[in-house]
Amino acid sequence: MQPLYFVERQFPYPVQRLWRAWTDAQELENWYCPIYLNVIPGSVTSAAKVGGIWAVGVDVSANGFNAYFWGTYQEVIENHKLVHDLNYSQDELEFALREPGPYAHRIEIDFTGLGESCKVRFSQFGEMDQEQAEASKEGMESYFDNLETFLSS
Repeated sequence: MQPLYFVERQFPYPVQRLWRAWTDAQELENWYCPIYLNVIPGSVTSAAKVGGIWAVGVDVSANGFNAYFWGTYQEVIENHKLVHDLNYSQDELEFALREPGPYAHRIEIDFTGLGESCKVRFSQFGEMDQEQAEASKEGMESYFDNLETFLSS
């Protein structure tokens, strides 16, 4: 199956550092949003094991809403691969319940250790029109920018 889009970037940090940034809830709370937005404090959960839950809320109140994302890890290969579903809502109660939705997407995050650096590839699978997929890809590029800023601080 072809992804809707993917974003790939190499970081000048070892794979273990990137893995922690993607799986530790406190670290995700510091960067997992576009560079011009903020994560809602206390909204992040990450239990990086098969069947574990991940969740994050992004403050988009300047546009009149918050964006909530959550899912369940389906594959976890430490320092190599994360696979989880992706549910989305603007409803805080729906986010609190974290029920899987019928239109969940599949996310695959691949880590390739390259000695003292690491390549990360984020791929999203599911149904969405081309324009929305392009906007989602641009958004994820901004997440990666935010990750880069977080790691360098």
